[in-house]
Amino acid sequence: MTHERYAEDGEASRVLGQLLDARHSCRAFLADPVPLAVQRQILEHALRTASWCNAQPWKLHITQGAATERFRALMLSAPEPGEAGPDFEWPKAYEGAHRQRRFDCAMQLYDSVGIARGDREASARQARENFRLFGAPHVAIITSDAALSVYGAVDCGAFVANFLLAATSVGIATVPQASLAGRPKRVREFFGLGDDRLVVCGISFGYADPAHPVNRFRTTRADLDDVVSFVSG
Repeated sequence: MTHERYAEDGEASRVLGQLLDARHSCRAFLADPVPLAVQRQILEHALRTASWCNAQPWKLHITQGAATERFRALMLSAPEPGEAGPDFEWPKAYEGAHRQRRFDCAMQLYDSVGIARGDREASARQARENFRLFGAPHVAIITSDAALSVYGAVDCGAFVANFLLAATSVGIATVPQASLAGRPKRVREFFGLGDDRLVVCGISFGYADPAHPVNRFRTTRADLDDVVSFVSG
């Protein structure tokens, strides 16, 4: 298919728009595993991701079956004294529009599962679901080459976005998780990774539980004019 064909019939743009609209962060999964052939199909698409100088810094470790359960148990166990934080620094602060969007997302999440505002115990239980992988049968851990610093992480972010869309295209639900990167020492020990690999994030994935209310809310996106300036002349 030529570039002219893409422009003429608009089919590719419509399909991309449908995938972007359909994708959401799933926070309740069924236990059914995803066939390995389907996982490979998702990865073949994601591996076409562009990267700076075609460095392709990403490496993935994807759990199956008993390995998922062992990793889930490890993440759920109590933090060790002095356990190191993430390889990439957490945001210093959420301010202005960023703060409001974060707040709105949290309130939608809490409303969907009946958590009252100010109920810290219930919100902590919900946060713990991150380390339970929301019940997903698989988790993909994405790491980057330490020598590439933040630019390797930027490339990995592009890979994550394409993984999410590729999964959506074959009916697989996903949730990207920075929380798993908050315990990099555990991740390295579990997967036998060296210090030259920096933990970027995880992606829990599987089949969404359609009956769970947490999967019914959707976040909004900023208007184009709020984030884009067209400069000419």
